[in-house]
Parts: sequence; structure tokens; C-alpha cells
Amino acid sequence: MSTDVFGAHVYERAREIVSRYPEGRERSALLPLLHLVQAEQGHVSPAGSAFCAEVLGLTRAQVAAVATFYTMYKRRPTGDWLISVCTNTMCGVLGGDRTFEALREHLGVGHDETTEDGTFTLEHAECLAACDYGPVLTVNYEYFDRVQADEALRIVAALRAGERPPPSRGARLCTLREMSMQLAGYADEREGALADGPPGEPTLAGARLAQQHGISVPGFDPDTPIKEPAPAEPGHVPPPTAPEPAADRKPAGEPPAKDKRKAR
Repeated sequence: MSTDVFGAHVYERAREIVSRYPEGRERSALLPLLHLVQAEQGHVSPAGSAFCAEVLGLTRAQVAAVATFYTMYKRRPTGDWLISVCTNTMCGVLGGDRTFEALREHLGVGHDETTEDGTFTLEHAECLAACDYGPVLTVNYEYFDRVQADEALRIVAALRAGERPPPSRGARLCTLREMSMQLAGYADEREGALADGPPGEPTLAGARLAQQHGISVPGFDPDTPIKEPAPAEPGHVPPPTAPEPAADRKPAGEPPAKDKRKAR
């Protein structure tokens, strides 16, 4: 039983997560529940999958189907700092391949492996969707842009020294367990943890060009309310589907057209 692994406080949070969903849709809570058990154990263990199945009344196979589909759910013990290096074509040729090799040699681990002290997990990523910032790596999915091998080693040294170097853009760094707890739906309570990070220059380029040339969506008003669809009136019958084009229809009872081609 998962009660031997997870304490009462985890069950309490699990019930709170499930209560966020309407009756009959409780199984939609599976994603945040998987993040909850990952926040507790550092990965989604077999006991964690059993816990989610127990809470939601699912089979372990149903839980495993979801946990194995999304790469953010780790099924093996993962370090506090998950370092993902983009080695796809753009980042690879710009230095990503060298960065990955430098980290692999420095940390003594390969792809999807964790250091013996449990601090770092290294992986190469096919694409991090930031080609205009390449080469990039992420630490627990926060971006560090235009990182060559020497800078990557400095980031690792800072993390090993207990520091949390600021990402190039976006939110502040948190450990894998802290991040998983946020994805389960709980705010990071560290002082200043929710402060906004700086934006990236390539990201702002389009907005600045639009501002410079006075380009905007015609009639756009950010305060325009979103209209709810009007409820259907009692006895309302939906309109019939559009009839097929007249050219494709034949009068009822008309025999099929004869082949007018002459035999050769």
C-alpha cells in the first residue's frame, strides 16, 4: 500500500488537488498528482504511480500510460538540478554538442544519468524551441541562452556551491522538487521566487518593430470581454447541415447516366 510511503500530508494535498475538478472529471487531476509525488520523491516511482491510481480509482496501467508519455515525469531518481542541453541541428553546430560533451566529462555521467551524490542529472534535448538564442541549455526547464562549454561549467560550479545563478530570462531557479510542487498547483513560497525575469531581445524584436511602424491588429481592445455563448432556447432545433452542391445531386428516380464514350 502507498500509505507506507506517503504520509497524511500528501493525501491531504492529493484530496485538495482532486477537489479542483468537477464531479465526474476527477481523473483530470492525474497530471498534478504525478507532479505531487515527484515533488515528494524526486521522481515518479512505482509506489507513486500506485498512489495516484489509488486516489483516482484508476489502474496502474492507466497511470503508467500517462507517466511514460510526458518527459517531465522522471521514472528514475533525478538530481536536484536537471540540465538539458539542446543538441539539435541549430544549437549543435553553434556549440551545443561541445557543451554537452564538456558537461558529460566534467560530471562523469552520460545522457539521462545522475551523479553519485544525486545533485545533477544530465540529458541532451532534441529541441528546446529557442533557436534564436542558440546554443541553449535549461536547468529545471529555465533557459540559459547562448551558452558555450565554459559558461556551462561555470553554471554547474555555481550550483554546486549552493548558488542559484539567474537564468537568461524567465523565472528564478528552483530545484526539481520545488518545480514539481509548483506544477502540482502550489505557489513557491520563497521570498522573491515569483519575481519576473528579464525578457529576451529576439523575443521583443517583433513587438518593437510593430511599435516603431505603428502596426497593430485593427480594432483590437485588450479589455474586450469574452462573450459566453447564449443558451439554447427550449425546443430549439439546430439548423440542418448544408446540402451538397446542386451539381452533385441527381433528381430522384433518374437513372444513372449512360457512358457516351464510343467503343473502340
